[in-house]
Amino acid sequence: MCAIHGNRGVVYTGPGKVEVQSIAFPELSIGKRACHHGVLLKVVATNICGSDQHMVRGRTTAQAGLVLGHEITGQIIECGRDVEFLKVGDIVSVPFNIACGRCRNCKEGKTGICLNVNPARPGAAYGYVDMGGWVGGQSEYVMVPYADFNLLKFPDPNQAMEKIRDLTLLSDIFPTGFHGCVTAGVGPGSTVYIAGAGPVGLAAAASAQLLGAACVIVGDMIPDRLAQARSFGCETIDLREEGSMEDKIEQILGEREVDAFVDCVGFEAHGCGCDHGKEQPATVLNSAMALTRAGGQIGIPGLYVTEDPGAVDEAARQGALSMRFGLGWAKSHSFHTGQCPVMKYHRPLMQAILFDKVKIADAVNVQVISLDKAAQGYAEFDGGVAKKFVIDPHGMVPA
Repeated sequence: MCAIHGNRGVVYTGPGKVEVQSIAFPELSIGKRACHHGVLLKVVATNICGSDQHMVRGRTTAQAGLVLGHEITGQIIECGRDVEFLKVGDIVSVPFNIACGRCRNCKEGKTGICLNVNPARPGAAYGYVDMGGWVGGQSEYVMVPYADFNLLKFPDPNQAMEKIRDLTLLSDIFPTGFHGCVTAGVGPGSTVYIAGAGPVGLAAAASAQLLGAACVIVGDMIPDRLAQARSFGCETIDLREEGSMEDKIEQILGEREVDAFVDCVGFEAHGCGCDHGKEQPATVLNSAMALTRAGGQIGIPGLYVTEDPGAVDEAARQGALSMRFGLGWAKSHSFHTGQCPVMKYHRPLMQAILFDKVKIADAVNVQVISLDKAAQGYAEFDGGVAKKFVIDPHGMVPA
């Protein structure tokens, strides 16, 4: 048993507001039931995600008091009695999906929609609205259930700490970006359009290159983010500029369509050109159908919700978007949605990092901050900076 510790975490206190507060030290329990298959982690690194920003902006039904954070890397400080293959001192990556490893979906590798970890719907995550009520990991310490199944142990702790800026991205955005590309059919010689140059979009762009894409085009409205995409070899389109997307694609490729399209924007999308200041929640999905070749695939790692209190119209508040689905049907497109099943990808992507096949922290511009600077990180992220903020609660990340 570990000694009693204090604990602090990033707490959502209302639209536009987060605070670092004292929170309960985690226990090996789920409600009143002992969690013998779980572990307690000392958090080494925990990241601010664009999905967190949807909640903080008040665009979900998240309630004040939620401890945020689903991107977690930590060191085990206590193991439940039924944990067999992990030990105290191991440094591990925590998939943001919480999965039991026992249900039909988990056994089929669909860990993003586990049937046993959320009474409200399939799928669960740490510190996220409607995802089962699990305490988030933007904190000093956190509990992880079903540890033997969920956790990815890094083979060498010293090597892991040397590469922690890259490895911390295995909990979500690197696998999520990679999943978006895989489901969009990206492979050697592909031409790819990535909608959005936030951290997931940049991770998707780097993933497309890792998968052998011939040309990766990234579209966004924020110059710094477009510059970040260009820094590792992507073509870019500034969506504030007038003109049709087909014309802009043709200027780059000599063709008006791409092989694969990845939506890394989601439901808070805005229009292009003169409409770039107006929210149009279906615009990226409609662009995907217009710009993807007949028979192509569309990966949608961008988040879409069933309830959006801040939506532009009543239909969008219910998650009902005005899509030209007939166009996608006519072009025989396939659409791939939902949470990334992180465990499908995190081990091979770890190997790519450890063997220097990808510099994912450079691609997404990781910036390490202390837990006390979390609110500032949220504010800067919401302002559109080209950075991925990684919170270091204990000062363990090497300078």
